[in-house]
Amino acid sequence: QVQLVESGGGLVQAGGSLRLSCALSGGTFDNYAVAWFRQAPGKEREFVARINWSGGTYYTDSVKGRFTISRDNAKNTAYLQMNSLKPEDTAVYYCAANRINIATNPATVRNWGKGTLVTVSS
Repeated sequence: QVQLVESGGGLVQAGGSLRLSCALSGGTFDNYAVAWFRQAPGKEREFVARINWSGGTYYTDSVKGRFTISRDNAKNTAYLQMNSLKPEDTAVYYCAANRINIATNPATVRNWGKGTLVTVSS
């Protein structure tokens, strides 16, 4: 049973930075694609970024140039470095993982973390 645990959320002023971490256990991390989704109050969960098993990355347009997804296979951990944060980035951020590939549609995700709250003040 794959488990995902996020950490690193918090309160930050606009323009600031945060780094989220996602630790995977119960599976062979190297075989998994990892993604970050987010859900703001009253809105649907949306795709943010993904990194596949070989390190290829993809971002939603609103975070390109500001967020960077990465992975450390030796630590079974993926990261989301968030810079130049905006109030509209405020949301609960969820880590997600599927074997090999992961799509941008949250309905296709097989493994979810419980989420970490990011609040960006103006």
